[in-house]
Amino acid sequence: MSHDRRLRATFDKAAALYQDARPDYPAELYSDLLAITGIEPPAHLLEVGTGPGKATLPLARMGFRITAVELGDALATQARHRLAEFADVSVITSSFESWEPPTDVLFDLVYAATAWKWVDPEVKYSKAAALLRQGGHLGVWNAGHAFPHDFDPFFTEIQQVYDEIGEGDGEPWPPLTPENQPDPTATELKTSGHFTAVETRRYVWARRYTADQYIALLDTFSGHIAMEPAKREHLYREIRRRLAARPDGRLIRHWSAALTIGQRL
Repeated sequence: MSHDRRLRATFDKAAALYQDARPDYPAELYSDLLAITGIEPPAHLLEVGTGPGKATLPLARMGFRITAVELGDALATQARHRLAEFADVSVITSSFESWEPPTDVLFDLVYAATAWKWVDPEVKYSKAAALLRQGGHLGVWNAGHAFPHDFDPFFTEIQQVYDEIGEGDGEPWPPLTPENQPDPTATELKTSGHFTAVETRRYVWARRYTADQYIALLDTFSGHIAMEPAKREHLYREIRRRLAARPDGRLIRHWSAALTIGQRL
């Protein structure tokens, strides 16, 4: 599936599905984020690519002040609705690249959850550094499909369907196990000239999905949103058919999140 940065606008079409279909990030991730950076409420945080507030809500509940920047109108509306009770949280509809904060406002932490790869690489590190206090931190994490040694064989079967419809990524199968996955963000931090890489931690967990639940999840992914309707319909028929043949009608999908933290130079 393509990671073409132009696809970042497709997520707004899935605004109503995103919060429920995507998994929550592990509680341990937030604990590690606070422990490594040393931030405490009411520190002022900047979130890049807020979506419907998936990663905003846990930090808002801790008492942090948060400025959340979201490109999509519908996603920003969802976030405002979910975060309405938090007076110290504001949601701004804008791309991170074009957003200009109030004069003399600096942040203790800039963070992005499953959004950093969509930001212009020529801008993101320099702009994040410019918006941080001296010694402030950048925290980046994601949530992607993980393939431990015991991953569900359903995914080998369905990968053949992706290949048949021309939507395979051309990469070797199976993908690398979570512990062997590279961390491009740590490399980018080191070469940015604006940050030093502090630490990377990885989290792996699993969730069970019915066909309807799994298709709802796929409908929040940019490549599936942008897929030609006939291809998408064929893929979803195959998912339903193959899961209907299982006694419980479910699959197990593993998730992996890599939290990478850098400190402003």
